[in-house]
Amino acid sequence: MTTEETTETKGVRLTAGDAELTVSPENGCRIGSLRIGGTELLRQGPRYGSFPMVPWCGRTGLGRFRNGGRTHQLPVNSPPHAIHGTGRNVAWSPARAGRSSAAFTYDLADPWPYEGRVTQTFELTPDSLTVTMSVETEGDSFPAQAGWHPWFLRNLGEGGADVEIAFEAAWQEERGEDHLPTGRRVAPRLGPWDDCFGMPEGVDVTLTWPGRLELRVTSRTEWVVVYDEQAEAVCVEPQSGPPNGLNSLPRLVTPIDPLEISMTWSWRTLT
Repeated sequence: MTTEETTETKGVRLTAGDAELTVSPENGCRIGSLRIGGTELLRQGPRYGSFPMVPWCGRTGLGRFRNGGRTHQLPVNSPPHAIHGTGRNVAWSPARAGRSSAAFTYDLADPWPYEGRVTQTFELTPDSLTVTMSVETEGDSFPAQAGWHPWFLRNLGEGGADVEIAFEAAWQEERGEDHLPTGRRVAPRLGPWDDCFGMPEGVDVTLTWPGRLELRVTSRTEWVVVYDEQAEAVCVEPQSGPPNGLNSLPRLVTPIDPLEISMTWSWRTLT
């Protein structure tokens, strides 16, 4: 490997221009840091950064899903639901790495009831980051989801203004009292949000730190969760289906049809 790989906290460092990315394979293969011109964009800490959500995204109702005639129970880690998958909780193995790109894998295992392999790749340029994730099986077919949960800092410091979030969605998934989509689509509402939005032409959300930086989150997928109910950070989460999608909109991974999703963060300075 030609990148620097040290401890879990330091991880694997990629560079391109004045952009510096650190991936922590031992800590769920999350992005631990993204610095642009020396400015950190992500909330720091072992639970934060930007982590992969796989093999499901958001909440799975009561931790249960069906595949054909079989019902499976997942660990309830956000009572009464199972949340954000298992990939963020395991160590991933390096597959390749260079100065500005890297790839990592992990094999699905208990408590997920099916065998498979997840691959995540990172491609850094001076003004963008593209992350791709795939879920494959060589055995039984199973429903799955994949996506990302970044924690962008609400404020970049130095007396700057808080981030502004801009997007246009075709609909918002109505959220029930149990925090799961009800199945009803409604007109997008004003925040604060912990909500899933539909963008049939692809996810496109712009974060602007006035006078500092503009960052655009794009993906071909049509689903994104926006969360801005914390004081420290905001989240823009492209994902391959809505919360509870293992039940409401299952996407089968088969030996000839893996699940693949990509997202790109592109940025420009405003100073």
